[in-house]
Amino acid sequence: MRYDLTSLELFASVAEEKNLTKAARRKHLAVSAVSKRIAELESLAGSPLLVRYARGVDLTPAGQSLLHYARQMQHTLSLMQEELAGYAAGVKGHVRIHAITSALAQFLPGDIERFATDYPQIKFDIEERVGSAVVGAVADGHADLGIFAEQTPSHGLQVFPYRQDELVAVVPATHALARRQKVRFDTLLDYEFVGPHLDSSVHALLTAQAKQRGKPLRPRIRISGFDCMCKLVAAQMGIAVLPRAVATPYLRGGKLRALTLAEPWATRTLMIGVRQLETLPPTVRSLIGYLRG
Repeated sequence: MRYDLTSLELFASVAEEKNLTKAARRKHLAVSAVSKRIAELESLAGSPLLVRYARGVDLTPAGQSLLHYARQMQHTLSLMQEELAGYAAGVKGHVRIHAITSALAQFLPGDIERFATDYPQIKFDIEERVGSAVVGAVADGHADLGIFAEQTPSHGLQVFPYRQDELVAVVPATHALARRQKVRFDTLLDYEFVGPHLDSSVHALLTAQAKQRGKPLRPRIRISGFDCMCKLVAAQMGIAVLPRAVATPYLRGGKLRALTLAEPWATRTLMIGVRQLETLPPTVRSLIGYLRG
């Protein structure tokens, strides 16, 4: 005998209700039918799954393990049904992407546009997250792939290089440093910053580099969004460290200057992270191959 989906679904209901009668009522079945299914699962597992009390049940360690996998299977089936429904509607795939702001502001939109030209019936869900949240979403199965900076711990994900971006110092045009072409990070630490939010990969990088130099990072303002950061720098609220491609459009008005950051870590690699490449749907693997190419 093999584990069947109906029995696993009934077991999950019993675990949630902590009562056979309530679970049977919820599934519109006789209590005896639910009890028989649970007994069959316990026989397959070779171990009791429930601790039975006069007024209900609780899970044994084996039952807790089975519930974990039963819920994973339910989630996978839900994703399968959603994707198959998309095929029926003419959509030929569905990709869920979580990415950091640097990737979304510079590279990913153009790459998705070009990929979608070749695969016009693919559906995309794209969400902006900080690096740690991107990794967590991929690890938990809420995203098919994530894009984050190489400094972000990947916690066991499979990772592949995506693109490189260059961090530059952005200062007001009237700033004391504005006439320079290059600047060292030590020099920037003498000034107040318009900084990103605490969970961002850029913040983590700058904080670590400041600590190595024994100097504090002096944020005057913290704000989400590169657009707002550039506007606040132009308003002379501080200086910032941003990807060059993000800063470039804001230089045209003449209010900002971008200085090369003369540090080896200013060039960083953005990474693609997945749980397990070979288990991903063909559509997702095709996109990853395109992004890596």
